[in-house]
Amino acid sequence: MNKGFDRKKTVMYPLSEREHKLNAKEIYLCPKSKTRNISDFSMEQIKECSKRIKNAKSLGKPVILTYGAHIIKNGGSPVINALIKDGWITHVAVNGAGSIHDWEFAFIGESTEDVRKNTATGSFGTWDETGKHINLAVAIGGTLGLGYGSSVGKMIYENSLHIPSQDKLKEEIISDISSNSYSDITAAKIDLLNLITEFDIPAGNLEINHKMQDFSVQYTAFKKGINYTVHPGIGYDIIYTHPYNNGGAIGRGAVNDFLCFAESVSNLTNGGVFVSVGSAIMSPMIFEKSMSMSNNFRLNNNLEKIKDYYLGVIDIQDDGNWDWSKGEPPMDNPAYYLRFCKTFHRMGGDLQYICLDNRDFILNLYQELEK
Repeated sequence: MNKGFDRKKTVMYPLSEREHKLNAKEIYLCPKSKTRNISDFSMEQIKECSKRIKNAKSLGKPVILTYGAHIIKNGGSPVINALIKDGWITHVAVNGAGSIHDWEFAFIGESTEDVRKNTATGSFGTWDETGKHINLAVAIGGTLGLGYGSSVGKMIYENSLHIPSQDKLKEEIISDISSNSYSDITAAKIDLLNLITEFDIPAGNLEINHKMQDFSVQYTAFKKGINYTVHPGIGYDIIYTHPYNNGGAIGRGAVNDFLCFAESVSNLTNGGVFVSVGSAIMSPMIFEKSMSMSNNFRLNNNLEKIKDYYLGVIDIQDDGNWDWSKGEPPMDNPAYYLRFCKTFHRMGGDLQYICLDNRDFILNLYQELEK
């Protein structure tokens, strides 16, 4: 058997030593700021998306927003927060990087590094606070039945993590097993016990001051009680370089979030809205699996498959203004090579591809919704 890399040998550095490329105050996108000029065609598409969201809200249907990290790195958090606060969004789903950049902005007001330069020096992604706090938050959240996203959101909201004692965890684990009530939460307690024992993490309240708490979407979602789910890839994100990273904890949190996401997708039928911004892999992949699971349940219980829902897909790749209501494009059309659009189109919803910068989209959408 191949021996795994020993992360304990990795030197972790404090975030204060990192040269940050982005400052939250400098990129801050105010929800009411003046929008840039966009084409009449794009504006009509945004108006259609807005109309669908308003209709979904009136019907009590889900409005799911998914995105990668770039909209956060472009300063879009305040606009997404406004969409949540004003009741337009019921579920936010992001990849691992979307959660990490969101947390770093909340924690120190800065994020992002020079990947080429720092990889060459062995410092890329080896930032102690990011790996330590996020991994610990997810491990603790699992013992409370929380998913990845809610675990991080709770940490930001409370500005702390409560770390149980080893003795308390041992007592609870033994009690669970003795009473035959062994569950995922029991497994989470075992993972957390292993983590705090291995690294001698003291019990008690670990204070973590988030200087820009209000900038965080995870914070806003947790505070408002809406779903914020994280859908990571193992090894994709910088938290995996940290010795605190625990596969059981991360996997459990991610699966909890996937099932939460699938439940939201299962309720899209007859008026729901799914908006995917700049996520060409994570978003369509988790969507198609969730859609298949939902239809499996519905059709095996004498219900109609999910239908009549809106899919808004936003990216900057040219699709030649292809009308997706006509079906999949021919091979000589640029849209044929938008694999993510084809994946969404095959799901059966009413697909609209909006070729636009994510800042222009989210800002114009919010202002259109508020009219």
